[in-house]
Amino acid sequence: MKKIIIRVACLISIILIVAASGCVAPPKENATSTKSGSNVKQSGIQTTATPNYVTEVTPIVTNTPASGFEPVPTTQPPGDLYCRIYLLNTTGYNYKAIEFNLQNPPMYINYTIKPHNITITEIVSELGESKKYGTEKFVKISKYDPNSWFSVTVLNKSSGEKYLEDGFGTQKYSLYLNRTLKVMNRDNMLIEFRSNNITATAMVWVKPARNIDDPKFNLTTDCTYFGISPRDVLPISTTKTTATPTYRLQR
Repeated sequence: MKKIIIRVACLISIILIVAASGCVAPPKENATSTKSGSNVKQSGIQTTATPNYVTEVTPIVTNTPASGFEPVPTTQPPGDLYCRIYLLNTTGYNYKAIEFNLQNPPMYINYTIKPHNITITEIVSELGESKKYGTEKFVKISKYDPNSWFSVTVLNKSSGEKYLEDGFGTQKYSLYLNRTLKVMNRDNMLIEFRSNNITATAMVWVKPARNIDDPKFNLTTDCTYFGISPRDVLPISTTKTTATPTYRLQR
């Protein structure tokens, strides 16, 4: 009986010892400050903060689009400036020719024309309500006069080789009322303007560099830009100017 009591007492002692050890609180983690200012917790093993080699800043805003295309410049380079060297105002039938030594192409020739209109009477057939018998009536129609035309021809002055021929009217040309033509050849040019029964304004434009050797030439008068890539068949409106043309030879 005594042995049983001793065994029970030992078992109770073991249980009490195990319970007492489970109630002991773990050691507290002390926060220490590193040289870089970052707090690092220590729990028996000391850790090192990651060095900070960079500093976060505000990004620089650029004008480059996200698509990758270069931004369009807000100012045009001086080399793309074109100045007017000739102005023609003509009415009815006329022929004018100028000579110019084009050394730095392209040369642009733009014109605005107002053709003469004619009114004609045509017979138009219409079906009646029954769709079996037709009726005829006279209708007045206004259209361009076939004899109203304007042409621009650019040739080599010496050999007569033709570099460009275009214009308005007849069966050869288009019906653009406003147009810009481009000459890419480098040569001593003869530029001819012919017109019949029409009102037209034409201008010739070149780059001053290597084309106009005159220090008195005023770049602030009648000079413009023709865009990044103008086409020779692009219809554009032309502003009428009144400045005195220069560098022309009429005959």
